[in-house]
Order: sequence, then C-alpha cells, then structure tokens
Amino acid sequence: MSLEPADVQRLLDHDGAQRAFDSALGFLSYRPRSEAEIRRNLERKRIPPERIDDALARLRRAGLVDDAAFARYWIENRDAFSPRGGRALRAELRTKGIGDEEARAALEDGRDEAAGAYAAGRRKARQLKGLDRRTFRQRLGAFLARRGFSYDSISQVVDRLYAEAGAMTTDDESEGESAG
Repeated sequence: MSLEPADVQRLLDHDGAQRAFDSALGFLSYRPRSEAEIRRNLERKRIPPERIDDALARLRRAGLVDDAAFARYWIENRDAFSPRGGRALRAELRTKGIGDEEARAALEDGRDEAAGAYAAGRRKARQLKGLDRRTFRQRLGAFLARRGFSYDSISQVVDRLYAEAGAMTTDDESEGESAG
C-alpha cells in the first residue's frame, strides 16, 4: 500500500493532535487544571499552538476543562486543607490563569471567610497562648493577614481565639493544681 504525500501529512497531523491530547490528559490525571495551566504545560513541551488549541477544544467538549469548576475546586480544597482569605485565593487563581470574574463568582459561592480565618488561626493560637493580649493580637493578626484574610474577619477571629486561649490557659492551670 502506498500513501500519497497528502495522506502522510494528514496522518502526521492526526498523530500530533493525539499526542497533544494525550499529554494534556496525563497532566490532568494528577488534579484538575485550568485551561491556562494546560496551555503552559503543552507550550513547555514545544507543542505547536494550533495543536494546543485543538487539544483544549477536545478537552472542553469532553467536559474535562472548565475554569469556573476549577476555581470552585481550588477554593474548596484550600478551605479544607489550608484556609486562605479572599485576597490570597484571588491571587492564587490569577496565577493559575483564572479570570477575575470567574474567581469572584467562585469566591461568592456561599463561602464564609470568618470560618476560614478561624480554622487557619486555631493552630497558631495554641502556639501563642500565654502571650499578653497585645502580642497575641499582633502575631495572630499578622499570620492571618499573610494568608489574605480581611481586617474584619481577622478582628473577629483574633478576639474569639484570644478568649479561647485564655480559657485553655485557665483550664491548663487548674489541671496542674489538681494534679499537684
């Protein structure tokens, strides 16, 4: 069987498109990705732009790439394992290639920033118990600010955690007295 040059070219194009798609699927196999992340990954592998576009279109048709769903996934994952405030999450999503509108929509989707700040601050508050109120507020407040939480959330949470840390200290002292 002999192939015409046009047939050979068509087969090579199909093979290149399939390789780009397979590479994107491999990249997606670890965790969901944004379209921009996939594009950057394929560009690093020196895949031609038209093949990248074809692979992304195919992934979209298959429902494997959806930036809005990715933004929601990212925020839920962060809230569960490493809480961050809205500012920090917007910045992270921006580096992942998510647009401001999609990020804003995902952040407004029933998210309680004060609960996230409380979860993020609980462990740190245990480390800070025993400090005077001013130092506790400064250190915990700075910790939460670095994680992108708003001033309002930080203020509420720091007061609550200081009160809880005081209760922990009082409980710890009374346990020590009864044991001695």
